[in-house]
Amino acid sequence: MDNEETLLQLYTDVVRPEWIDYNGHMNVAYYVLAFDYATDAFFDHIGLDNAYKTATDSTTFVVDMNVSYLGEVLEGDPLRFVTRIIDFDEKRLHFFHEMFHAGKGYLAATNEIMAVHISLQDRRISPMGAALQQRIAEIGDRHRCLELPEKLGRKIGIRRKKKI
Repeated sequence: MDNEETLLQLYTDVVRPEWIDYNGHMNVAYYVLAFDYATDAFFDHIGLDNAYKTATDSTTFVVDMNVSYLGEVLEGDPLRFVTRIIDFDEKRLHFFHEMFHAGKGYLAATNEIMAVHISLQDRRISPMGAALQQRIAEIGDRHRCLELPEKLGRKIGIRRKKKI
């Protein structure tokens, strides 16, 4: 099985006119919104959908996120999102999205997310249901064989040349 078959390709979109900023390209805030739509598609795919959340009185909260802006996208550009599970346990899910220009094929942005499963009864971190954990494990095990994304766990900082 190659990467294209292993990675989840669950969401596509088009850069909408309201997402364009004064620079004439997609505004940074809308990259996060588009990634959030890709997250919704991913959650639906793994069974962490509205039916699950209603039945279990639970939800998810994002506790950490990195976005890397790598290529400009313009109004009307088609977008394709690829998602992979990086790691997981009974309460946490670490995953990674890549946003590609669907027509030209270049990587436009990446989004790394750490989400936690929350009980809405006490709004505290809680274990996911067993069936959901099993589904995540099945997909996560297939994703473990993939090379880790270059932008995973990136650190922000100014790189300085060493003075001799």
